[in-house]
Amino acid sequence: MKLKQLPREYQKAIPVLNKLEQAGFEAYFVGGSVRDILLDQPIHDVDIATSAFPEEIKQLFPKTIDIGIEHGTVLVLAEEEQYEITTFRTESTYQDYRRPDHVEFVRSLEEDLKRRDFTINAFALKEDGQIIDLFDGLADLENQILRAVGDPQERFHEDALRMMRGIRFVSQIGFTLEQETAAAIQANHSLLGKISVERINVEFIKMLLGKERSTGLRTFVETQCYIYCPGLRDYGEALLRFADLPDEPLQTESQAWALLIDQLGLQESEIRPFLKEWKCSNQMIREVQMIVHGLIQRKRQMLEPMVLYCLGKENALKTEELMIYFGETPQLEQVAKCYDQLPITSMRELAIDGKKLLSVSDKKPGKWVSDALQAAERAVVEGNLANEASALVDYLQQNNHL
Repeated sequence: MKLKQLPREYQKAIPVLNKLEQAGFEAYFVGGSVRDILLDQPIHDVDIATSAFPEEIKQLFPKTIDIGIEHGTVLVLAEEEQYEITTFRTESTYQDYRRPDHVEFVRSLEEDLKRRDFTINAFALKEDGQIIDLFDGLADLENQILRAVGDPQERFHEDALRMMRGIRFVSQIGFTLEQETAAAIQANHSLLGKISVERINVEFIKMLLGKERSTGLRTFVETQCYIYCPGLRDYGEALLRFADLPDEPLQTESQAWALLIDQLGLQESEIRPFLKEWKCSNQMIREVQMIVHGLIQRKRQMLEPMVLYCLGKENALKTEELMIYFGETPQLEQVAKCYDQLPITSMRELAIDGKKLLSVSDKKPGKWVSDALQAAERAVVEGNLANEASALVDYLQQNNHL
């Protein structure tokens, strides 16, 4: 198969391939971006594989960075662009199911492609548009089949994360796992216990954000991979309930976590420990906690002013977007309008502050100051009091806050 025209990102990189070829080496575009071209999807990275060894690459290009030279990868800076160029290689045994004991550089494209995970990721593309397909990946693309390159048992023992990658591809592009590949994942799912949570997290979130999330989740449960993911061992049925929700694509990672937590039935107090197990950042945890809190109210009624205020506009809209999964049409314009009509949107906009309270009170500084400000804040946000200094002071005095 030959492409009639290469995407602009590849055209810009052709001089890099030409320079390698003029020096007597083979060079090809490889990786997921080739697959994405064939699926008519946007490409993100331009990766190049070559028969040139790392030192030979560095001699050809004046600006390079050793980003993974022990694995044969050199970053080449060219015309304000940067390209990862990796030497053809074979890999030894994998003692820890994720990294080879050692890497051997070779001059053979076929030897290099044999170590790829799935046939649809094992293409090589020449600068003239010619597709090199050594493992019938084009047929698998046409039939929407996800098949491991060669022996799936070997591929998953080389890097157990490939099992999660396979399920993620099912969710992202809607392909069906080939029978032997699916059987090998189910047989080896326990190897995920050897993989870092951080790496599993990346694939898991991509799965939840996929356009065929329901299929991905069912495959996730059927292959039993969920058992070796943090905090999910006892939630197979809940994950299948999650799979039964409308297959509308989730937009953000925080929404994905929030909807998952809702379907698992976790309490608000359980959110932080659960997400900590997944190695989520504190910022992500806070955002998910807010969305889940908002979702609990929103499933009963429209968001009240104080909840809107605490969520902030962005998280309030993210919460509202999730209502599509509960049989309601998200009222995004109404939520935005209600938020914009709030008297204040942060404590900084309150007409009084701690200094003001201390000036009108005989009390010494203490926790009472923050308690009083919060009481004034709530009264203003809920529309019970004008945001005026004198009115706020009178209100706090009448309610024994000063």
